Amino acid sequence: MGRDYYATLGVPRNANAEELRKAYRRAALRWHPDKNQDMKEEAEAKFKEYAEAYDVLSDPERRRIYDHLGEDGLKRDASGAGGGASAGAMGFANDVFARIFKDIHVRSSFAPPTFSPFSGVFGDGMSGNASSGPGGGASSSAERGEKRKRQAVFDVPCTLEELYAGTTKKMKVTRTSSTLKRQPEMVLEVNVKAGWKAGTKVTFQREGDELGSSGVAQDVVFVIREKRHSVFRREGSNLLHHRQIPLVDALCGFKFDLPHLEPDRILRVTVNDVVTPSYTKVVKGKGMPSSKDPDTKGDVVVTFDIVYPKAVEPEAKEALRKLLPRG
Repeated sequence: MGRDYYATLGVPRNANAEELRKAYRRAALRWHPDKNQDMKEEAEAKFKEYAEAYDVLSDPERRRIYDHLGEDGLKRDASGAGGGASAGAMGFANDVFARIFKDIHVRSSFAPPTFSPFSGVFGDGMSGNASSGPGGGASSSAERGEKRKRQAVFDVPCTLEELYAGTTKKMKVTRTSSTLKRQPEMVLEVNVKAGWKAGTKVTFQREGDELGSSGVAQDVVFVIREKRHSVFRREGSNLLHHRQIPLVDALCGFKFDLPHLEPDRILRVTVNDVVTPSYTKVVKGKGMPSSKDPDTKGDVVVTFDIVYPKAVEPEAKEALRKLLPRG
């Protein structure tokens, strides 16, 4: 049996979106690793558990799959990855935390940030893989606060198609200057590489507001965010798709077409097996590319809901009894 995400968050199975959000907020604040330095290992484990539970239950499609198939069905991956590439990472947990506490992590302008009551505890709060700019974490709360002052952080929403092929985002910024001689507006180009994941950061050093009259400007940090897709959900390098099929197709086999992330490309998927509630169809090598090696791609993983007929005629029942084995 997989984990009970409802029990993890302490909510009933019919909890609505607001109840889920409140439960996650309480748990994440209580167990954030920065607040539990004396038992950081335990706090990190719980912080990741709460993030994964909320991430699943707050997504209507994933919640429906989880309610029907449980954790094992939700995360089944023929490559053997099991729990998914991102779910166990602190970067993933921090990204979920940042979405909920957006006022702490994301600034709406390049003005010096207004500090939250949590700033001394949570530091700069950013997650993901640094793609440029200085690396490493601050060694003390004071250093983290100073680093945060120097950063103006903005989301860069990207479609799955853009993250699949790579793209360039032109971001217009307006910045204030007191002693620095420079243009008040400029366009920064964010070169998004194929295969980048949500949470990846791009840093432009000293391109934000000048800090007072110090002659030093904020760094501008762009954080890659992934837009919801109508066909696929990304999990690591895999693309997950869920669809309904009638019982006759589940028994007899069928074919269906999936629009791929490559322009004008259609995936023809053939299923010859009997589809059970736990069945998964994997199309190898048609998922997301690796940012380190674009020629290496994940898989397309398809799960199914079987739609049963509401009624069966007596004659059809007799025929089915003769055709279908009982053992």
